[in-house]
Amino acid sequence: MAVARTPRHRWIGAGLDALATGGPDAVQIESLARALGVTKGGFYGYFADRRALLTEVLDTWEARSTGEVVARVEDEGGDAMAKALRAAELTFSAELRPIDLAVREWARRDAGVAERLRRVDNARMAYLRALLGPVSADEEDLEARCFVAFSVAVADHLIAADHGALARADVRAAIRRQLFTPVGGVADRSGSGPASVPSER
Repeated sequence: MAVARTPRHRWIGAGLDALATGGPDAVQIESLARALGVTKGGFYGYFADRRALLTEVLDTWEARSTGEVVARVEDEGGDAMAKALRAAELTFSAELRPIDLAVREWARRDAGVAERLRRVDNARMAYLRALLGPVSADEEDLEARCFVAFSVAVADHLIAADHGALARADVRAAIRRQLFTPVGGVADRSGSGPASVPSER
């Protein structure tokens, strides 16, 4: 009876796992084969070499953390704040965050990976601009809001600072109020969303 070949997506998944835990140097054909419980011969039925696998690993990470995230967020709907929070939750999930961090470290040593990271981060910022655009018509203010939102999503868990009498959740809520309150508006201190801009009479 013929033994079914290990599916291509399992090699890519194993590559993503290895990248997340050990960086690109951990993505080795022999170690992936051991993790999958197969021989490395099947690898070459899908990939020309290790470099080809690394490219597909990055392709998969890019697709999952940009296009797939946006499609899912838009499908679920909600207001701008709900969409931004959901996008951050999906983009920096327990599954994708370690890969993101590994790619950022890898990009410090590889110009090609750095260019890919730039493309991914630009796509993320473009989506934030689309969500926050109605909040501020000032280009500088809008860019600052998007940059703060993105920076918090990426680095929040890396910062160990305390916040006095406040919990980190309180600080996050305050940031959300400030980011999503329209220029001239009054922040909704419930944390559920921005207050509407008072109408001029």
